[in-house]
This record gives sequence, structure tokens and C-alpha cells, in this order.
Amino acid sequence: MRAREISPLALDSYQRAARVALSNHLVTTSYPDRAALPLLRRWATELRDDLLELFGYRLEVTETTARLFTVSDRLDPTAPARTATERTFDRTRYSYLALSLAALGRAGSQITLSELADHVAADAAQVDGIELSTDRAADRDAFVDAVGWLGVRGAITLADGDANGWASNPQAGEALYDIDRSVVVALFRPPRALQHLHSIRGLLAAQTSTAAEDDGVPVDAKEIGRRVRRALVERPVVLAGELDQHELIALAQPKTTAEVELLTGLVAERRAEGIAMIDPTGRLSDVRFPSTGTVAQVALLLAGEICDRVLDVDAPTLEQRPLPEVSDDHLIGELDAAIPEVGIFVDLADPEFDDEFTLPPTEVAEPPEPVRYPMIDDHWLSAKVTELVDQFGRTFAAQWQADHDGLRKQSLGLLERLRLTHAVPGGVLVLPVLARYRDVVVSVRERDPHIDFAVDNSAPDSVDEFDTDTTGALSEVETV
Repeated sequence: MRAREISPLALDSYQRAARVALSNHLVTTSYPDRAALPLLRRWATELRDDLLELFGYRLEVTETTARLFTVSDRLDPTAPARTATERTFDRTRYSYLALSLAALGRAGSQITLSELADHVAADAAQVDGIELSTDRAADRDAFVDAVGWLGVRGAITLADGDANGWASNPQAGEALYDIDRSVVVALFRPPRALQHLHSIRGLLAAQTSTAAEDDGVPVDAKEIGRRVRRALVERPVVLAGELDQHELIALAQPKTTAEVELLTGLVAERRAEGIAMIDPTGRLSDVRFPSTGTVAQVALLLAGEICDRVLDVDAPTLEQRPLPEVSDDHLIGELDAAIPEVGIFVDLADPEFDDEFTLPPTEVAEPPEPVRYPMIDDHWLSAKVTELVDQFGRTFAAQWQADHDGLRKQSLGLLERLRLTHAVPGGVLVLPVLARYRDVVVSVRERDPHIDFAVDNSAPDSVDEFDTDTTGALSEVETV
């Protein structure tokens, strides 16, 4: 591992570069910031070796881009593309994004927004179920969202005009973009030609077992170690109950987490239920928690209330349930149903390729007893959110003060995204890491009414300032 050869004085810089690569799979001269690409270029050789050895990731660095080609062990529906306003991409926006990339690849050095829209509209007309009509405001907004996503990453740069003006009135507004071809090429680089695949499974990590050896280590054992390390940096928490026997052995080895710690600067928090990699810098995760805003603060308050309920010895015993079986089959089926069969090169496609990605079932004499977690029912959660709104509602954004059910769903959705809870029919399962946020301390700082001459009811804190803290949560953690 090349990180062991780096001097202690330079190790922090190297770890920052690793975090940048892992959190931004594409780095350009402007994305995520202007300091990122020079940092990666400085450590390109060492990072290329370590990322490949530990995770099986391939790093390509040029003068204008750095592209990390990751390996997906499973589909992740919780990490969609998002607009500048944090709105999740839908099917239409994804379609416009893909068609825009194709059009930019055929264009010259510059293109106008209306010209790009014409190209996308013409290509969309060839695909069933997709249409771009510049006469419809909804289509224009979705198209501008896709173009904005490309602009943030440097594939195109606004040279003149205004995209929002075009979206409002395409007859009066216009925008001119410079095209960075190196970024366009780097953005779309699938591991296999899509025209050779009958199923999305062909893009997932190969998990075939083999008897060959590499440096005395069976290839399948090396790949299992990589798979566990990938889970450590890609998931907020890796629970032992969701791993197979081979993965559990790899997770239990101190070397597995020690290598990830050395490369990234993360700190492994190991418990009986699993491992969480804690980021002291707060820059690797795409979700900051605790955070500001009504949803994040209610989620933190709700986390504290749930912990109190689980630990309350005087309350009725909670039902215990195992995590439901997680399978990509349904999502894979939906994606496969959208593959246009007429676009597949049958002569070059490998019909047996997808079967290579499934390991034969491991024969186990007695399957281990699944880990069970306490369940909090929806009725209790609804009542608790109503109680929190009654107590702190004046500090919440106006849209949530009357929408208790929506606030509950959004808050629980955030907790599930962080793997602190898991939704099941009738409620949520409480996962062990939630105990980090017990004993939440709330302070409401009253504002001086003589200073606030005008109150903006749409602001998150329209009357008071609402702060939450988790005193002692990091230094003294108990499991639920």
C-alpha cells in the first residue's frame, strides 16, 4: 500500500486527495472546486495504486479531469442525481441528461441552448416514451435542470445569456455555452458497451469464484476484501447482520479497517452490530447530520425521542424484527424492462454474461439466527412528531407547521438514508447507530422583536433560532 510510504507530514494532504476522489468521482478544473484537481494530480500515482488495491477502483487523471471508475456491488436507489435546488432527478431529467451528453459529443466547441434542445428533441422522438417539446414549460424546466447538472461539473460553461430566461420564454431568452470535450468524454465511460448487454446486471461487480491465486492469495478472497472495503466507504454503516460469512471474516480483520483509515483519514467505530467509518472533517459524506433546517432538526429530535423510548425500561416491550431481505431483483427488472432491444448488438452480446455475476449459494449447515431490532410503530411516531411541532413549531419553516405527516415522512426518510432506521410495514426498525444521537439538548434563543422589523415566514427560523446539540454523543456511545 503506497500510503505507508508517505511521510507523516504529507499524509494529511494525501488523505484529503483520497477523500476528494471518493466523494467526487469526476473532478474538473472547476468541480468541486479549483483546488481539487491540482491536489489529485499531485498524488495521482499513489492514489491510482491504492484505490485499485483496496477497492478495485480505477483512477484516470489528465490535465483537465480526474475520473474515478468505481465498482458497484449493488444498485443504490438512495443516491440519485439532484438539481441545484436539491430536487431529485426523475425519468425525464435522466433522459434529457443522457441525450444532452450524446448531442454534446457530436457538437463543436460552442452550442446555444436552443440548438442543444433541438438536438435532444430530435433524438427523444426516436425513443418511445420520451419527448421534449419546447412549447411545454415543464419540459423546458426539466431540460434546463439536466443542462445545469452538466454545467456544474464543467462539461459546459455559460459564455453568454441566461438559461432561466430561455426556460421562461424560449422566444426571447437564449444562452451560449462553451463545450469542454474532455469532461464530456470523461462523464460517460461505462465498463462495458451498453449495446452488448441484455441486463443491467452486466454493469455490477464481477463476483465469480476462481481457484487462481494472486501473490498467494485466492482471487475470490481478495475480491471479498475489496467488497467489504467498498461498503465501508459507500455506506454510512455496515451492519454485520447483512453480510455473508466470508464478508464477516473480512470485516472482523483489523487490517480491513486499518487500511481504509490510513488511506482516507476516517476513524472506524467498531461495535458488535457492525462498523461505521466516522469522518472528522465532515467532507466525505454527501449528507451532513446534524444539520440546519426544519427536516434535519426534527430528525435529530426524533432520533433522541426514539432512543429514549427504546431504553425506557418502564415502557411496554417493543416488538423485535430482523431487517427484511434486500434484493436488487425488482429494481433490476424495472431497469431491464426499459432497455430497447432494437439497440442491442445481438451478434456481440453475451447472453451468459449476466450469469457470471452470481456466486453459487454457499452451503451452510445451520443458517445463523438473524439479528433483530426494536420496532417503533407509525402511530407512536406520528404522535411524537405532533408533540414536537406543538413544542417547537414556532421555530419551524411555515410549510411544515401544518403538514405534520409530511414532516414525519421527510424526517424518517433522512434517518433511513443515514442508516439510523429502516422502514418496515407499520413503522421503523431502530438500528444501533441511532444511539449516537441520544440525549439531544435543545436551546431556543428568542429574538428581539424590536430588531426584526419584518418577519419572513418562509425562513426556517422565522421567529426564533432553534439549535440542537448532541452533548457527549461522540465520546460516550452506547448501542441500542
